[in-house]
Amino acid sequence: MAVWDDLVGQERVTEQLAAAARDADALVTAEEGGAAAASAPASMSASRMTHAWLFTGPPGSGRATAARAFAAALQCVSPDRALGGAPGCGFCDGCHTTLVGTHADVEVVRTDLLSIGVKETRDLVRRASMSPAGGRWQVIVLEDADRLTEGAGNVLLKAVEEPAPRTVWLLCAPSIEDVLPTIRSRCRLLTLRTPPTSAVADMLMRRDGIEPAAAAAAARATQGHIGRARRLATDERARARRAAVLKLPLRIDDIGGCLKAAQELIDAAGEDAKQVAEEVDAKETEELRAALGAAAGTGGRLPRGTAGVMKDLQDKQKRRATRTQRDSLDLALTDLTAFYRDVLALQLGTAAELANEDVRDSVQRIAAGSTPERTLRRIEAVIACRQALDRNVAPLLAVEAMAAALRAG
Repeated sequence: MAVWDDLVGQERVTEQLAAAARDADALVTAEEGGAAAASAPASMSASRMTHAWLFTGPPGSGRATAARAFAAALQCVSPDRALGGAPGCGFCDGCHTTLVGTHADVEVVRTDLLSIGVKETRDLVRRASMSPAGGRWQVIVLEDADRLTEGAGNVLLKAVEEPAPRTVWLLCAPSIEDVLPTIRSRCRLLTLRTPPTSAVADMLMRRDGIEPAAAAAAARATQGHIGRARRLATDERARARRAAVLKLPLRIDDIGGCLKAAQELIDAAGEDAKQVAEEVDAKETEELRAALGAAAGTGGRLPRGTAGVMKDLQDKQKRRATRTQRDSLDLALTDLTAFYRDVLALQLGTAAELANEDVRDSVQRIAAGSTPERTLRRIEAVIACRQALDRNVAPLLAVEAMAAALRAG
């Protein structure tokens, strides 16, 4: 299995990255005086490789997957490379350790918090200034470059502008507008597309063993979002949450129904976030307690002077819980937008595939009882709710306003 196998529906991007990985391999081999020196590009600027990349694309397109696959290809040490094979075999020590997250020269940075600050970015810059410990490149994968604060972006700029000779920055963001102009102008841009639902369904069957019908339904319902499709296909809780969201359009006949539906939507998002947080928080807390020496037989007491470290972790977990709840609510609103998009498709008589084929009866009922103009206003109401949440409006207030607007149409 090559490192590119999980990059779904991105053939053009895969070709570009594979070509860059070949040039990167030749550059390192030439620098080390290997047999391939004569065929290597004269410099980084003369090759298809560069020190800074920006991966953009809609949610679920596989930005982070592409970046990690490229990082693995850069660290590939397969003997086949020397015989003309492409880097990125997926089996060698360099590929394997990169993909599982244990390679000493690959730092993958992701955050569950609202932003990435100056301190964390300075730590990354210091890491990036080091030579590879054993791998071929020092690779920094920043999966949430769009969450850099302005100050953090300015800290990162210098490192991207003048990188160490064997350092590669791989930045991921939904769009180029989400990254400071000064940073994106120094990166090579790769734009991923939303993968076809057929490709996502095939991936679910191949990698996760999902039955064909369930895989197709999950891919269609999430409109090609890889991560959401996998969760919907494998997690009963996710399917239950989506089913509850899609009942909302049928329950807003009066103001009382609007308020009740809004509260239930908030509660469902909170419960979803709580379940995710409990799983992650318990593991983090136990690992930190063990690292600090809270051994069995001591009553679980922490050594003196370590309470502040535990307090920092708890504060981080609270901030992450806020982000997780917001993400869960945004996911529900995305499902609601897709529902009304299907309503509009039926009203206009288009041949577009329905994302919510499993609730076609509800879609038809709403379509028959309204007009395309009302449906567009309802879609605008959902978008306005998402925008209000981005401005930190109280979630319940924003969702109640949306529910009332959906009723008014």
